[in-house]
Amino acid sequence: MPEEKAKRKKIKATGQMQKIMADYFYELNDAAKSGDKKIAWCTSVGPAEILRGMGFLVHFPENHGAMLGATRMATDLIPHANALGYSPDICSYLTADVGAYVKGITPLSKAYEGIESPPKPDVLVYNTNQCRDVKDWFAWYAREFNVPLVGIESYVGVGDVTQKHIISIAKQMEMLIPRLEEVAGRKFDIDELKEVLALSRECSELWKKVLDTASAVPAPLTFFDGTIHMGPAVVLRGTRQPIDYYKLLLAELEERIANKEAALEEERFRIYWDGMPVWGRLSNHAKLFSGLGTNVLASTYCSSWVFSAFDEADPFNSMARAYTELFIVRSDKAKEAYIKDKLEFFKVDGIIYHDAKTCPNNSNCRYGMPQRLEKITGIPSLTINGDLNDMRLVSDEQTKTNVEAFIEQLEEKK
Repeated sequence: MPEEKAKRKKIKATGQMQKIMADYFYELNDAAKSGDKKIAWCTSVGPAEILRGMGFLVHFPENHGAMLGATRMATDLIPHANALGYSPDICSYLTADVGAYVKGITPLSKAYEGIESPPKPDVLVYNTNQCRDVKDWFAWYAREFNVPLVGIESYVGVGDVTQKHIISIAKQMEMLIPRLEEVAGRKFDIDELKEVLALSRECSELWKKVLDTASAVPAPLTFFDGTIHMGPAVVLRGTRQPIDYYKLLLAELEERIANKEAALEEERFRIYWDGMPVWGRLSNHAKLFSGLGTNVLASTYCSSWVFSAFDEADPFNSMARAYTELFIVRSDKAKEAYIKDKLEFFKVDGIIYHDAKTCPNNSNCRYGMPQRLEKITGIPSLTINGDLNDMRLVSDEQTKTNVEAFIEQLEEKK
């Protein structure tokens, strides 16, 4: 690891974000113990708005999977899921989470006193817009807990999002309602959904503004900050808390911009990150890049919770569009156009592609995209091999050597 010459500056609002997240987990834990509120498990870009509009508290197993990765617990737990028949090549969120359940372990118990496990679900709801793994993951828990499993079968490789896509996904969303009414013990109310969707839209707009501040030179935040501060947008969209938080965070970042205060003490180069974070190496990677005077400042990943199409006046159709416009769902042509725009907007010098062994759907470097984009934009790229959660697939020395060589390449271009 190079000497950390350019330290990453702490964001003052972080303490408030940590409190919001703690309140969220304690509310779920209390509900699981008391039975006062029904709990739904939902995929991270699944129809959480419908669930909140029907009074469910919502738990996101992918968030739990990321916590297992960030706390470096995942690698030891993955083999326990492999022993149940799950391949080591499939999603390491899935295998880490199932392994944690089998062993009765959770990072929540270390972070939040009194929480012994994730909350038990009353229903599981998926959307395959990310990958098929989420359906199989939730199906395992549906059998384990003997609770209903419902979901949406989405499209993949989508070019332009058409009315055909929207009608199909919207209809599937509507078809979830009767089963959810049975579990919730109450009727669906379209006005409640509209209220929740309006809150989700506002959260999404603010989160986009937060991420867009990185277009300033120097940038007031990093990709590594984004992976932490996206928490409220992931688990609490559809509520008031993330809106209040992102207003606070945005004000701090805008103050940094006004004062020309950068996230790093030295910003020689600006990098775009494509793909999943390496959760078990967030701190190491942040130090590696900052030590080289390089700000990894934007990503496709953190923008996954920007849902620009949300419209409370047309809830089902707008949700269908928003959840089908996601980067991960799109064709390579659409992805390349998206990344090209982001490279220009964020004024970057290079791209890092993370080829995550167990996440092929969010690894965009396997079929020539880096070469095509470099030919179009002239912006060089580096592919690093690793994984989101399984640190057996990560070589720290190889990553360090390759990143240092890449930054030397950028220096030669200047």
